[in-house]
Amino acid sequence: MASLYDRADIYDLLETEKRYQITKRHWETVLAGKQIGTLLDVSVGSGNLTLPLGELGVELYGSDLSGAMLERCREKAGKRGIPIDLRVSDFRRLDEAFDRAFDCVASTGNSLPYVANDEIPDVLAQMDRLVRPGGYLYVDIRNWDKILETKQRFYLYNPTFLDDVRMNLVQVWDHHEDGSMTFNLLYTFERDNQIFQKESFEEHYFPLRRHTLLNALGRLGYEEPELLCLPAFWDTVRPEEADWYCVLARKQEAST
Repeated sequence: MASLYDRADIYDLLETEKRYQITKRHWETVLAGKQIGTLLDVSVGSGNLTLPLGELGVELYGSDLSGAMLERCREKAGKRGIPIDLRVSDFRRLDEAFDRAFDCVASTGNSLPYVANDEIPDVLAQMDRLVRPGGYLYVDIRNWDKILETKQRFYLYNPTFLDDVRMNLVQVWDHHEDGSMTFNLLYTFERDNQIFQKESFEEHYFPLRRHTLLNALGRLGYEEPELLCLPAFWDTVRPEEADWYCVLARKQEAST
């Protein structure tokens, strides 16, 4: 079955100006008090979680495996007048695409769980090599601990209205014996209360527990990482209980 990342046109249908502004406010909260002038997102996709940073004065760079998603990101950035340097790259081989240091290296969009847990330390090490001393490493991710504990299978989104079309999205999550999961993304499109189009996609994940991520960061020398809800300004629940959370960890300064 096709990957959603091959269909940037459908991937972006959930994105609205309201969600863009929420993401911008999220980053304003994350950046508060931090010296972050350059940021590389190693799983930038079509830029939904990254482009708002450009309006906050951050110099943006991005990489992704999908050329189609990068082209979509480039188009959206152009419409908003946001400069961004985009390159096709696997985040397991970042040193082939970048040879400079950034104030922050990020992986957005729950992308780390696309690789097996035993690959996570190497991915984070690749990211770390591009973080300047005293800079930051950022990850946002689904709350896999919560998913695994509850064995949740269904995740429903509110309908999205596109002119005279109503779009519905439901995710059905299959838990496999090897511990991995398949997300079945089921889209239906209605007009006049009649479904006229259906689209389905599959994404395969390796659930990444919080302690696995934090321990890997600790081994790289990142101490006391900051755990925040996604969006970060949301303070009605603890990050450990939210559906999504993010981690911001500061790299040690260079020794003298």
